Amino acid sequence: MKDLAKLEDEVHNEETFILFLEALAADRLDEEEHEKASPSNPYGRGRNGWEHETIGQYLDASAAWANSSINGLPLMPKEVNPWKRMAQILHAGKIYE
Repeated sequence: MKDLAKLEDEVHNEETFILFLEALAADRLDEEEHEKASPSNPYGRGRNGWEHETIGQYLDASAAWANSSINGLPLMPKEVNPWKRMAQILHAGKIYE
């Protein structure tokens, strides 16, 4: 499994964004397979750290994080590269409540 944080850091154009997106999708599919075999606590994150069970919950969390970080965060200035910003938003949606 590829390191999502490392791939996110490497995003700088459409091609590297697609690599990140493929890894994010693989990470989600891996979690779904493991959840079927051995469900995790319903009140916590899944095996790979996914906070949300449905695409709707995930997209809502991604949008919420995007809104809360629209001007940057105290320890994280807003990313100016739109490909990397999108990778950050999608990655944050994985864990943001």
